[in-house]
Amino acid sequence: MDIQLLKNICGTAGAPGFEKQIRDLVISQIQPYVDEYRIDNLGNLVALKRGKQSESNERVMVAAHMDEIGFVVTHIEEGGFVRFHTLGGFDPKTLTAQRVHIHGKEVVPGVFGSKPIHVMSTDERTKMPKATDFFIDTGMETEALKKLVNIGDPITWERELVEMGNCVNCKSIDNRVSVFILIEALKRIKEIPHDLYAVFTVQEEVGIRGASVSAHDINPTFGIALDTTIAYDVPGAQAHEKITQLGKGAAIKIMDGSVICDSRMVAYLKETADKNDILWQPEILPAGGTDTAGLQRMGKNGAISGAISVPTRHLHQVVEMAHKEDIEKCIQLLIAAVSGIESFDWSH
Repeated sequence: MDIQLLKNICGTAGAPGFEKQIRDLVISQIQPYVDEYRIDNLGNLVALKRGKQSESNERVMVAAHMDEIGFVVTHIEEGGFVRFHTLGGFDPKTLTAQRVHIHGKEVVPGVFGSKPIHVMSTDERTKMPKATDFFIDTGMETEALKKLVNIGDPITWERELVEMGNCVNCKSIDNRVSVFILIEALKRIKEIPHDLYAVFTVQEEVGIRGASVSAHDINPTFGIALDTTIAYDVPGAQAHEKITQLGKGAAIKIMDGSVICDSRMVAYLKETADKNDILWQPEILPAGGTDTAGLQRMGKNGAISGAISVPTRHLHQVVEMAHKEDIEKCIQLLIAAVSGIESFDWSH
């Protein structure tokens, strides 16, 4: 596995609506492996790899969102403090004393601060924190900070990728691991029956916006989303709560909070995994949504859609964790799925 590439992808900034840096990195990686690419008006990167039956009307769209959960500057206070608004879903208790990068005219480091426990009331100590309880401390003089940072500048986590056992741990595994998977698949794919639209989408974390626009434009016959999913295989978790487990293979989505996957696509992905000896596990995610919903619903004719998910611990927190073998199985399943899609009976 190209750990250095995954590290670069995870480490590159790209909050929702501010994906240019990560998009430029993706372009540099995929150019030799696709027939053409373009950037649409919303900022999605749409790459086309032509199939043997390119003249047919069958189109396959695979989507991996580039954006990461982040923040945006809303106010600069005296003393070098920054107020913010969230871009994507956060568990506020995970913000405490965490470092961030404010992407102004220069990258400004900061740290989340809040009221010290020593001066909290009894009630304050026991209640769950809210995002509005926090501020970002830059350690700078106010005027110096204002020369570098403006209202509307994006903010992302400051965390590097590390290897832990057979796992990788970093900020933004959601969904940079899927960006990595799609890049690696494009590099390895030899021959495909239908035109493949590999779309690196924007603004998924704030409402599946990029995938919806791309699906409407491409109007795919088949849609496969790549994203992370919860692996709650930790101490205290009951069996029915785990959703998926690390090291148990690629997850084949059945449903989540935004979509019920097409039963034909679910069956096809399962059959493909079994046929190619690819370890897999089923995924039913009770809440939360992915680009799968946009792929399925927003094309002019709808699409036969499903998803390959990467089991991930500590999802939507400061650092997230995925298993290397699961990542590799997802790459293998994606390649096998887009390569053999014409062999399946889609009529029932």
